[in-house]
Amino acid sequence: MRFENTGSEAVCDYEVPTRYQGWQGVVHGGMVALMLDEAVGWAGWHSGHPGVTGKLEVRYRLPLELGERVRVVGKVDRVRRSLVYASAFIERLRDGARVAEATATLMAVPTVIA
Repeated sequence: MRFENTGSEAVCDYEVPTRYQGWQGVVHGGMVALMLDEAVGWAGWHSGHPGVTGKLEVRYRLPLELGERVRVVGKVDRVRRSLVYASAFIERLRDGARVAEATATLMAVPTVIA
């Protein structure tokens, strides 16, 4: 996955490889969570607030079918002291339907470490 910095969001268009299949023809939910985690992490990095995930809450809305092109988007919602609050979503490119979304709390780390 390669996330681009749009200025306010980290964005990646992606198609999950078949090796991450859960049920037949469907991407494993753990992979969906990983994609959302990457989105919030890159959003923190691109906004100048790198951090490691302390909490990730995922809401699954639709099964992600193998071979489906999706857009993964993350953004920083707010920063408070050493905590970075972020959110992310995955949407199908063909119709814009939301596949999953997440909120996260990142624990800020110095850019020297990141």
